[in-house]
Formats: sequence, structure tokens, C-alpha cells
Amino acid sequence: MKVNVPDINLPRVVVIGGGFGGINLAQSLKDQPVQVVMFDKNNYHTFQPLLYQVATGGLEPDSIAFPLRKLFKRYENFHFRMAEVQRIDPEIRTVFTSIGSITYDYLVIATGSRTNFFGNAQIERHCLGMKDIPEALDLRSLILQNFEAALLTPDLEKREALMNFVVVGAGPTGVETAGALGELKNHILPADYPELDIRRMHIHLIEAGPAVLASMSEEASKNAAQALKKLDVNLWLDTKVESFDGETVTTSTGKILPSSTVIWSAGIIGNGIEGVLHAAGRGGRLRVNEYNQVEGYTNVFAIGDVCLMLTDENYPQGHPQVAPAAIQQARLLSRNILSMIFGRPQKPFKYFDKGSMATIGRNKAVVDVKNIRLSGSIAWLAWMLVHLMYLAGFRNKLVVFINWFWSYLTYDKGTRLIIRPFKRKAVETKKPEAELVS
Repeated sequence: MKVNVPDINLPRVVVIGGGFGGINLAQSLKDQPVQVVMFDKNNYHTFQPLLYQVATGGLEPDSIAFPLRKLFKRYENFHFRMAEVQRIDPEIRTVFTSIGSITYDYLVIATGSRTNFFGNAQIERHCLGMKDIPEALDLRSLILQNFEAALLTPDLEKREALMNFVVVGAGPTGVETAGALGELKNHILPADYPELDIRRMHIHLIEAGPAVLASMSEEASKNAAQALKKLDVNLWLDTKVESFDGETVTTSTGKILPSSTVIWSAGIIGNGIEGVLHAAGRGGRLRVNEYNQVEGYTNVFAIGDVCLMLTDENYPQGHPQVAPAAIQQARLLSRNILSMIFGRPQKPFKYFDKGSMATIGRNKAVVDVKNIRLSGSIAWLAWMLVHLMYLAGFRNKLVVFINWFWSYLTYDKGTRLIIRPFKRKAVETKKPEAELVS
């Protein structure tokens, strides 16, 4: 069965993935002499940097998601199909999906990344990742379910485990999540649960390396650590999580932490697709050249988190897996595809680093932009402005801004709802994943 899309006399560009890379590539090809067909298992684009706010009750999921069809409703050369891509056959230029097959002239893989549990089935079964909206909603439900259960148990040890939260990995996602939990502890939960002694709630941030936000400057790392401690977050550096059975976290230093909730942000792995996995390198990312062409092919490309470009001497381990890199690659690739069609030379990709930033809570953030180091309220305002700019849709920008403004005035997070009770699912034992990449 073939995917039902119009068969026209134009080169067909198939895009797999509706993340930052995929949507920017499609937008850049608007009104160009190509047919663009996008596949994604969801019918919406997710603004992943704010998933932690959905998980901690600060935002509803519809404020960080945007329908893909609405995003491209005025694009005459664009077609979206909601489906899961199963495999690719580059030899016959065909993509096989859950709704049928489709041929392509140019294929762009923009499938992003997923949480890397390093093949530890026990950790994968009991820990929660935060790479999509369903996972963020699961975490929000579990946090609230824990406090409802803590009210009902007379067992002090069990109550302590229910009120303790462990975040693994002190990159931006881990730091921001821990900070948001700290704000819940200090400003929200004491009023919601006056019968509980919220002082007994403990937030632990575990990092295998020697510092938080290791990819940022030493100054940013130091400021972030200080801000976290002010929010009652316990930092455990040079510490690895060895096991978690759903009730107890065991670490490499011998520290035992009772907890029923462990949030895993310690690593990601590229979402490769069968048919091009021979090109997978470090972290499961597909090896590409300076034109984002997947190793061995001239008409198959990979952009964003899933690609590994080793030709840039400034980034010998590949470019950072962040939205700006995906967006820049997508915009150049759209021009290079047109250059290929019209017989013009392509331009190699050069990443322009716009800096890094992370927020730790109200009036607390860190920003590194080249030699500029910001922290505190100014950095926090910069962080908010940048994230509002990148959000898709005016309504989403407005809703998020209003939520942030209201939260700033009242210290309230108004979406503390258990929409669907969370239940852990069993997972299959897997072979060890690729090494840690972030």
C-alpha cells in the first residue's frame, strides 16, 4: 500500500519528524518547486525546553504544543501524514511507514533523540524520562499522586519515600526540573497539603561529573549550584546511580536514597531508523558530512539531535544537541537541496553558537553568550524572552506569558491536575545503549 499523497511532477522531499529541524526545513521550502511530505507519530510540534514546566504544574501541555497542520495550513506544496516510520530502503528511495510506503527524491531524517537508560531495564522500568508530553504528564500525575498517598499512610518511612524526589543528570533539563521542584516545595505544596510536614520533602540532584551544567562556564555552574541550594536541592556530584527498584536509589558512593520518584535526565540517544543504522556513531547519532548527507548517500540527510557531524574542528564530538543547531542545519539544508536540484554548488554547514542558558527558578537563571556571563534576574528575563520567541503560535506565546506573569505575582502553579493516574509499565530487557552524550 502506498501513502496517499498527490503525485505531481516535482522533486519530492520527505521529512521524518516534526521537531525544530523538521518544521524549519519545511518552512524554508515554502513556495519552492518541490513537494514536501512530513511524517510524525504525533500531529503536533512539541516545544521540548518547557516540558519540565508541564511536569511540575506550571503549564498545560497545549501551551507548548502546536498542531502541525495549522502550522503549515497555507503551504500549498506541503503534506502531513501522521504515521510511524518503520524503515528506509535507500537503494529504492522508499520510506516504509505504518500507513504505507512512499518514494522520495530527497529524504531528511529529523527524528531527534530519546532518553538513554544505557540498557538498564530496572532503571528504565522505574525511572521517568521527559522527552515528550505524555512523559511530562505522567510525571505530573505521579508527583501529585505521591502526596495524596503520603496523606494516607501512617508508615513514616513510606511517607518519606513518597515525598522524596531524585533527579539524575545535572544538565539544563535536570537543573531546571530540580529548581521547579524546589519552588513547589517552598511556595506551593505547604498550602496544598497543610497536613503534611513539607519540610520532610527532599529533592536530590545526582550528577556523575564534578559540576552542574558542565557544558556551560565555571561561573554559570557555580551560580546554578548556589541557586539550587537556596531552593533546598541536595547536590550529589561525582556520583552515579547504580540501581533503582521503585523504592530505593543506590549510588556509586554507597549513598542510599529512599524515593518512589526518580526523574532520568542523564543521557540521550539518537532516534535512528532501520535502513541507515550502519551510519550510527557515538550516542546512536547518524554520521553525516559537512552538507548533512548521511554517510554513503547523497540524497539522504540527517539534521538536529539525530545527526553527528565530525567535520567541524570546533566541535570534534559533534554539534550540541540543542534547538539552534537543528534550526540552522535545517535552513541551510533547504538551500542546499534547491542547489542540488538546480545544479548549483552546496555550502558546508558552520554552526553559530548563540550561547547557553538555564533557569533555576524565580529570578534565578544563568546565561553564557560568548564572553558574556549573566546570572540572576537579568538572565532570568533573557531566558523567558528567548523561550517565548521560539514558541510556535501567538496563542501559545500569550498563554505561556500570562501563566508566567500570574505565577510571578502569586507564587502559584495553577495546573496541579491528575488528568490520568500514572501506572508504571513493564519494559523488555535491552542490550546496553550507546555511551552518554549529554
